[in-house]
Amino acid sequence: MWDIEVQYAVEATGLPDARAIRRWLGAVLQGRRERAEVVVRITDREEITRLNREYRQRDKPTNVLSFPSQLPAELGLALLGDIVICAEVVVEEARAQGKSVQAHWAHMVVHGALHLLGYDHMEEQEAQRMEGLERELLASLGFPDPYE
Repeated sequence: MWDIEVQYAVEATGLPDARAIRRWLGAVLQGRRERAEVVVRITDREEITRLNREYRQRDKPTNVLSFPSQLPAELGLALLGDIVICAEVVVEEARAQGKSVQAHWAHMVVHGALHLLGYDHMEEQEAQRMEGLERELLASLGFPDPYE
């Protein structure tokens, strides 16, 4: 069972609805986690910049941040972590890259969820593995390759 809370900390047109976000996140969790508690927070440029500065020492906005749970696995709790996505940055990037905004939203949710599951892209081999999985998951959801 998955408990996925979607928080809207910003008002904007064109935001994906909670049902879509849960479906995208569910595609990542399917077969990987039987139980999971995740919060997805849609926010503004100010909040994402503050979080990026505080947790990554980068004083600028970003598209998505993931905060995996730091609880010991032996506790057996379902808490997976939090995903924070900046609405303004997602729309700006989609337009700049010539992608549909909906496809880019789906990519940010999938990307953030994979980080919660321990995937990373710091090393080339890790990046190839993670990007391959992103392509596969997004294709299963009906979205094009996000890296083309």
